[in-house]
Amino acid sequence: MQTLVIYDISHDGTREKVADVCLDYGLDRVQFSAFLGELSRNHQESLMLKIKRRMGKHGGHIWLLPICERDWARRIEIKEEA
Repeated sequence: MQTLVIYDISHDGTREKVADVCLDYGLDRVQFSAFLGELSRNHQESLMLKIKRRMGKHGGHIWLLPICERDWARRIEIKEEA
């Protein structure tokens, strides 16, 4: 299932750790604080547990949004290369 992970983390080091975890799970960076890729439900849960541990005492807000096949097929995208 397509999975979108987005976050708002003010601490630089924590933000980098969370990005590294997303990359470790094979997600692609689509924006500075947004990652997208295929993850099973088990991997989604595992990813969020690992992110929570990496955040430690620093605050932040993380969203993991599973996107079903039907909704993914209905996406609208504009992509223009400069």
